[in-house]
Amino acid sequence: VQLQASGGGLVQAGGSLSVSCTAFGPQFSRNNMAWFRQAPGKEREFVAGISRSGSTIIYADSVKGRFTISRINDKKTLYLQMTSLNPEDTAVYYCAAKSVILTAPLGTHQYEYDTWGQGTLVTVSS
Repeated sequence: VQLQASGGGLVQAGGSLSVSCTAFGPQFSRNNMAWFRQAPGKEREFVAGISRSGSTIIYADSVKGRFTISRINDKKTLYLQMTSLNPEDTAVYYCAAKSVILTAPLGTHQYEYDTWGQGTLVTVSS
């Protein structure tokens, strides 16, 4: 599967923004999916993950209660809805995928994903 992220942009602090990730190729529904982000001068970090069926979702503590990850397998699309944004959320957001069996655990580390999108920049102004 190949991934293409889109939807980034500039938003004021306190605002909302959604980014999406479209998969090209077969078997999107067999992939655990996740969003990571990398702020300037910082390491890439886990934001949120969702299992292939959507039954398991994990959020980083820093975004819990503000971000919502979701997927529509029929559309081969992953979403991240972001609310109450603050300047610390400024980063390039990457979607990632890993083909797994149905009972595989949902990963929160970069090494647990082997397919990456190109990233989309989200800038939050103060």
